[in-house]
Amino acid sequence: MSYYLHEDIPDRGSIYVRENGQLYKLNQNPGRGNNHAPNPGPSRLFSKGFSVELCVNRGNDNGRTDHFIFTYTKEGNLRYSAKSLFNLVLSYIADNINHVDSLTGFPEQIAEKLFYAADARQKFSEPKTGICALQKFTDVYGSLVLRMLCLKKSYLVISEKLEEIKSFKDLVCLDLSCCKLGDDHDLLQHITNATLSSLVRLLLKDNCLSDAGLRKMTAPVRIMKRGLENLTVLDLSYNPGITSMGIRYLLSFKKLNYLDLSGTGLKCTKATICQVQSQIGLVHSEEPLEEFDHHNCKTEGWAEQTILQWQHAILESIKAKEKLKSRTAAQCFYGKRHKKEKSFEFLDEKESEKSEKLQFYRRNTDMSNISVLQETTEMNEELQNKDTVTHEQKGPIFESKHLTFSVADWDLLNSY
Repeated sequence: MSYYLHEDIPDRGSIYVRENGQLYKLNQNPGRGNNHAPNPGPSRLFSKGFSVELCVNRGNDNGRTDHFIFTYTKEGNLRYSAKSLFNLVLSYIADNINHVDSLTGFPEQIAEKLFYAADARQKFSEPKTGICALQKFTDVYGSLVLRMLCLKKSYLVISEKLEEIKSFKDLVCLDLSCCKLGDDHDLLQHITNATLSSLVRLLLKDNCLSDAGLRKMTAPVRIMKRGLENLTVLDLSYNPGITSMGIRYLLSFKKLNYLDLSGTGLKCTKATICQVQSQIGLVHSEEPLEEFDHHNCKTEGWAEQTILQWQHAILESIKAKEKLKSRTAAQCFYGKRHKKEKSFEFLDEKESEKSEKLQFYRRNTDMSNISVLQETTEMNEELQNKDTVTHEQKGPIFESKHLTFSVADWDLLNSY
């Protein structure tokens, strides 16, 4: 194949022609008078170091930076095609998510793809910029990023990723079972903030809580009428430091329908059942309630894979430390024995099932009977007779309906 070239035509660069399945390059020589261009050899479209990889899923590039997608036809031939402009722009924004000012106005469908693209590049796991990148999504989309969070037996994840966990807003369910947080942990103070006022289900099983911890948790609700005001399910089981005094702080949870006090300082007696029923309005359940089944709690939202990555990374670091411990133990077999480090002893699930259940639920008004009311009045009279004797020893206590705040409560309020 040949082309006629005229002198008056400007030079527009090289011309490529495909003939018989091969690509040829036609060189223009405007200074010469030859009408026919020479027949050059075949030219390469890509450089010699160009590598080819098959991309099966076109939607998810998994952090690839090239602009081509290679697929195989039915005949077995390799075919390449350029990525769509949307995927190119999405990849570029995901690579530079730290430089984005705000995501306000982005549709949810595009934001979800952008979040997954940034997560595939592990932008949320970076130590310095991960928190900032994650907050840009949580500030705008809230519960879509994470609606339910399960951190059961994940104390190391909480300690390593505390600031990232605090960035999650509009959580509905939070499971912190068997984390040994204690009364003064920063995460418990964060739970009482207005950012988690949407929290409906809170599981604090086996966290070394006491009456002082309950006082701090309920202070914003009792004094400022904000915080955990929408709480419906509360699990305080296996916290031996919680006594009958701590139950009085739960009066501020007006929407509380389910309460678990198994394994606490309270025992399953008629006095305890009457106290909870008269003050909070919950009825004792003889059978275990499904609301406290921890198997149903899971992590749900866009950041589900992000949480799994955090947990996997920490587990890998633990395994590496265990290998080092085994080596040092073998080396020091004939030497002096080192002191054993204190480790967290988590509650066994089999032991918790065998223990006595002390769970309460709110009964509907239609199901209430007169006989139940008579029993509660009789038990109230017995409790009042006992309280009159020990009232001077215990000091000022809360009233049944209207709560009186002490100096410690006001000091706690000023700390928020």
